[in-house]
Amino acid sequence: MTTSLTRRHVGASLIAISAALAARPAQSQGRPLYKDPKAPTDARIDDLIGRMTLEEKCAQLVGIWLKKETIQTADAEFSPQKASAAFPHGLGQISRPSDRRGATEGPHAGAAPGTVNRTPVETARYINAAQRWAMTQTRLGIPMLMHDEALHGYVARESTMFPQAIGLASTWDPELVEKVFSVAAREMRARGSNIALAPVVDVARDPRWGRIEETYGEDPHLVAEMGLAAIRGFQGRTLPLARDKVFVTLKHMTGHGQPESGTNIGPAQISERILRENFFPPFERAVKEANVLSVMPSYNEIDGVPSHANRWLLTDVLRGEWGFEGATLSDYFAVREMVTRHRMFETGDDAAVAAMNAGVDVELPDGDCYNALQALVRAGRISQDQIDTAVRRVLRLKFEGGLFENPYADVRSADRLTATPEAVALAREAARKTMVLLKNDKGLLPLDAGRIGRLAVLGTHARDTPIGGYSEIPRKVVSVLEGMQAEARGRFQVDYAEAVRITESRVWAADEVKLVDPAVNARLIAEAVEVARRADVVLMVLGDNEQTSREAWADNHLGDRSELGLIGQQEDLARAIFALGKPTVVLLLNGRPLAVNLLAEKADALIEGWYLGQETGHAVADVLFGRANPGGKLPVTIARDAGQLPMFYNRKPTSRRGYLFGDTSPLYPFGFGLSYTTFEISAPRLSRASLGVADTLRVEVDVANTGAREGDEVVQLYLRDEAASVTRPLLELKRFRRVTLAPGARTTVAFDLTPDDLAIWNIDMKRVVEPGKFTVSVGPNSVDLKSAQFAVA
Repeated sequence: MTTSLTRRHVGASLIAISAALAARPAQSQGRPLYKDPKAPTDARIDDLIGRMTLEEKCAQLVGIWLKKETIQTADAEFSPQKASAAFPHGLGQISRPSDRRGATEGPHAGAAPGTVNRTPVETARYINAAQRWAMTQTRLGIPMLMHDEALHGYVARESTMFPQAIGLASTWDPELVEKVFSVAAREMRARGSNIALAPVVDVARDPRWGRIEETYGEDPHLVAEMGLAAIRGFQGRTLPLARDKVFVTLKHMTGHGQPESGTNIGPAQISERILRENFFPPFERAVKEANVLSVMPSYNEIDGVPSHANRWLLTDVLRGEWGFEGATLSDYFAVREMVTRHRMFETGDDAAVAAMNAGVDVELPDGDCYNALQALVRAGRISQDQIDTAVRRVLRLKFEGGLFENPYADVRSADRLTATPEAVALAREAARKTMVLLKNDKGLLPLDAGRIGRLAVLGTHARDTPIGGYSEIPRKVVSVLEGMQAEARGRFQVDYAEAVRITESRVWAADEVKLVDPAVNARLIAEAVEVARRADVVLMVLGDNEQTSREAWADNHLGDRSELGLIGQQEDLARAIFALGKPTVVLLLNGRPLAVNLLAEKADALIEGWYLGQETGHAVADVLFGRANPGGKLPVTIARDAGQLPMFYNRKPTSRRGYLFGDTSPLYPFGFGLSYTTFEISAPRLSRASLGVADTLRVEVDVANTGAREGDEVVQLYLRDEAASVTRPLLELKRFRRVTLAPGARTTVAFDLTPDDLAIWNIDMKRVVEPGKFTVSVGPNSVDLKSAQFAVA
């Protein structure tokens, strides 16, 4: 054993020495090939890897976050001296450079929840100092990746905060989503960040799961389309990256969105067929259609194997079947959690070996287990070829990002390019298009300001605006109350009452969640009733906040819930207000679909707003007073109660036989949303009644605005395979388009269905088009449909 170990050490040392020596003559002959921007990327990678020592290679496969004090001064400024001491062979990336984690002195010490992080200029200076160290004070001058979160805007101080992801999905507007993430990318790159840990393309099938707000909903086609739009916004359509673009990281592969018991990181009890039919498609399309070079595995296990140890998932499928050539970045602490949470391995070394064997190239946020890679290579547990392969993938990102040529931010423009007037206007537009009108049967909306004397605005979050998880502090958040007060100026009076308080705070990162004492809320409700009693119209703002539904990332930081209703005393407030008989509008600000049975029955008008971002108040005023006509559609099914779960529209024929003393229908179906006008959608017209397995079918649909206001309708096309070798869903969304029509206007929407839309995973788990009968259905939601049939021969 001693002899074998010694030989491994000698072999590794010879590799390191030869690589170091190889670099010297090349430097003396002129600029190395890897520094030539005109050379092909693969040639540059080959040249650089040939010059790197094992230590330098392993340094590229880790980040730093919890241990930032090792590269920073006590007040969290970057320190080249400390960085050289801690990382003499370079460093792959810095995790969240915009935050102040690692500060040990001054007002930001500890970077606790509520810490004010770096401004745009401060971030740009920090990143530039770090990149300057990497480029000029490490042997080979390899720049670093700088990753940040960007779920619904760049998660950094003063950046533009858009509606939460589930809200953006409600727009059913990929063009808008692309614009949103173009802004996020521009704001990131202006400060020097170059890779986003977004978008989330998990299909979400359990509303108890606190992270459902981070997703684009329950349908693989909708999730894929929104995900592709986000990718185009972040990255553009071609590589190398433009100077105002950043790389994306697809999250979280996969099964994450249907965890056991609805609790975060719970086992995903999902078959291969369900994975391939529902959870894989958004990832597959992103890899094949959008130049994605970074993927993040999920925390959960599938069939007994955590995603970070799942070679079938990360190598056979992701790379072998889909052709992915980029890097796989671990989720935060996920490699270590195979020891601490999954209890699959006894040591971090074992977990590192398993992750590397599965195809995880980089460990984030720190090199907790991957710091041992050098020792594991020398011990023969990981091969030099594995390290080279992982490094090659990381270097591809850096070369395709243009980082070897210019990794720096322009400090002078960092502030100017943040939260521009155009970005703020886009945030307002996105918020308007996010809102879903669920009920307006009495025609209360839009409100007529000339017929209102007093408007009662009720709810703690009408004044204190939640904008959802993975947010930062924008320059300005407009509350619903501010929006109503601006609307009322000189026309009517606005009276406000807090009415009901949900939690003692709404700090997303705080571990403890304290509900407000019911006695306190009883007093607030009584005060609100008196305010409402004097009003002509009541606006109640109800729902959730960043603490009541969120990512549960630890046993002491929970975020999932066993029930779907309004939390606390919100229904007590609603009952008391409804009892007054006043015209009442309810606006929901929330991150997960809520079972609002009482509101659906009693409210005169009900709007699902989700978290609307920094322009919440302005956008709500636009919609309530008719400057904008709501056209959003639900990206999820809303259940009546938790007992109905799982509840999604693309169900199988044998589902929902019925309950004793209960209802199997949803409260609101997938794709549902009303308008202030009315639309008529025709039955689908098919270009042919029969086609071959390789043919394309054109479907045309007429849509007309039959009302008195301009408005948006989303034409939705669903498919049903009537007979197959395996059971098929009753409906599957295949196409959609949001159209804007003036009163009386009519247009024809055309969709092309390709063989890929008709293909299924057959009894032999092969993707094929099977001959048979198909039904095409179109309509404004997944229930109110008109159909036609065709045959595949």
